[in-house]
Formats: sequence, C-alpha cells, structure tokens
Amino acid sequence: MITKDLGKRLQELRKEKTGLSQEKFAFKIEMDRTYYASVEAGRRNISIINIKKIADGLGISLSELFEGL
Repeated sequence: MITKDLGKRLQELRKEKTGLSQEKFAFKIEMDRTYYASVEAGRRNISIINIKKIADGLGISLSELFEGL
C-alpha cells in the first residue's frame, strides 16, 4: 500500500537527512507531531501540500522523495 511505503520512506529519509526525532522534525516543518507520526506509520492519505512541506524540510525534491516507490 502506497501510504505504508511512503511512511517508511519518510522515516528513513528523516533519520538519514536530519537525524531529528519525529517530534523535532514535525516542529521544524510546522506540522502537528501526531499527524506527522501517523503519516510515517502509513495511516494517513496525506495531501500534496503536506508532502511538499516534508520534502522541503528534508531538503530534497519531490522526485527524490518518491524515488523507489
């Protein structure tokens, strides 16, 4: 399922690119921590606006974010 695959990819990238906890990363990108945690867990059908926020917070392009999915 794409939401689970995206969540796993986001978790890997967050750890690799920022080294931040979910809470600190969510704060950095001005997103609610519980919402962000549910995205990483694959329980959210996230909007493109929020996907772009996350990509920007990771310092990567949207195409890089979706690489391998």
